[in-house]
Amino acid sequence: MHRGSILCIVHQRFSYPGRLGRLFMEQGFLLDVRCPQLGQTLPETPDAYAATLMFGGPMSANDEHLPGIAKELRWLEQNLHSTTPFVGVCLGAQILARVLGAEVMLHPEGYVEIGYCPIEPRAEGRQYFPAPLSHVFQWHKEGFDAPAGVVSLAKGNGAFENQFFRYGQSAYGIQFHPEVTLQMLKRWTIGGAHMLDMPGAMPRDEQIANHAIYDPPFGDWAASFVDGVIAKAEALGACKQRNAA
Repeated sequence: MHRGSILCIVHQRFSYPGRLGRLFMEQGFLLDVRCPQLGQTLPETPDAYAATLMFGGPMSANDEHLPGIAKELRWLEQNLHSTTPFVGVCLGAQILARVLGAEVMLHPEGYVEIGYCPIEPRAEGRQYFPAPLSHVFQWHKEGFDAPAGVVSLAKGNGAFENQFFRYGQSAYGIQFHPEVTLQMLKRWTIGGAHMLDMPGAMPRDEQIANHAIYDPPFGDWAASFVDGVIAKAEALGACKQRNAA
């Protein structure tokens, strides 16, 4: 049964919703993938969708000179209080943080987080971690201050403290990448090989080896989180029995 559509905002021609998209599709949702950076439009509001997912990319949330980023900043600011759940991943989380008034910036000592890195649930976030999760996949060089008025759900133990937060009842910022599959990891570590020499980056072979260790519980977490977003959408009346395209 068609349960509704998920608006997926990506930032490059060959960007994909990955595991998160698959998890929503397995539960009967269709994906409407849009890339403002390529000139594609966004709906005026997300109200016709069950949820909005905004993914990562090599741009910065500070790149207002790029039409796509400027468009996304304006769009999210206008729709921040929609009843449709919003999930920002990496760049998407940084755009959400910036819209909420936080600073998005490079690490002062040039560190990045690339590869599998430890995180720790905060007291308020333990409900989002029904099973132990020690490491998540990261790929970013910018971080953000905790925006005012958010609930911090998990922290990092490395160079970037703010990893997972909730704003209001249904807007989430996730610094790490629950959408990444092994195929995506391999592609990123080839296309982004120039970043693997930066301080804090895990070598490619180590990332691939760690995938077998850390991805099974990470995948379980992603499935649990998607279930929670769907439950939130249903509670807020955002799930609709029609195609929003």
